[in-house]
Amino acid sequence: MAQFYLVRHGQPDYSPCDERGYIGHGKDLAPLSKEGIAQALATALDPRLKSADIILSSPYTRALQTAAIISQKTNIDITVEMDLHEWMPDLTFQYRVFEECLDLTKDFNNHKGIYPNGETRRWEDLNSLRSRVKKVADKYANCNKVIMVCHEMVIRTLTYAERIAPGEIIECHYEIGKSDELYSFA
Repeated sequence: MAQFYLVRHGQPDYSPCDERGYIGHGKDLAPLSKEGIAQALATALDPRLKSADIILSSPYTRALQTAAIISQKTNIDITVEMDLHEWMPDLTFQYRVFEECLDLTKDFNNHKGIYPNGETRRWEDLNSLRSRVKKVADKYANCNKVIMVCHEMVIRTLTYAERIAPGEIIECHYEIGKSDELYSFA
């Protein structure tokens, strides 16, 4: 069984993406804001992280930059795990404005992450999200301590949490075959 330290990335700054007209998945290139950098630095100094075996990171810039700051302060290596990326609100990668993303998230929450019978939606369903995240977690379940820098909805697939602040650490004991946690649609 592994002790996971699930870290939500610091606060991003989407203005560079907006200035360039990026849509959909392009928004995930956003770096941390000054506040996000400060959050990551504060998280990096948490004594629980010092003796971890490895840092796993989502490939999204906001998570990878947070992981890099933690790595710099703890001298722990980073491995990028593609499937730790955030929940996909739009599988076509075409949403243009944040409000559209919020509407897709609201639809996901209203349907408890499950497509209505006979229908599909633009968003990634909860079972798909959970499956890809658990696949990554299973790879590291035999480690002692693992820092996993990722996203709020990813964290909520591994442990019950309603709201997770940027830079917050959530502890999770993980073992292969662990039953699914209740997912908060808060």
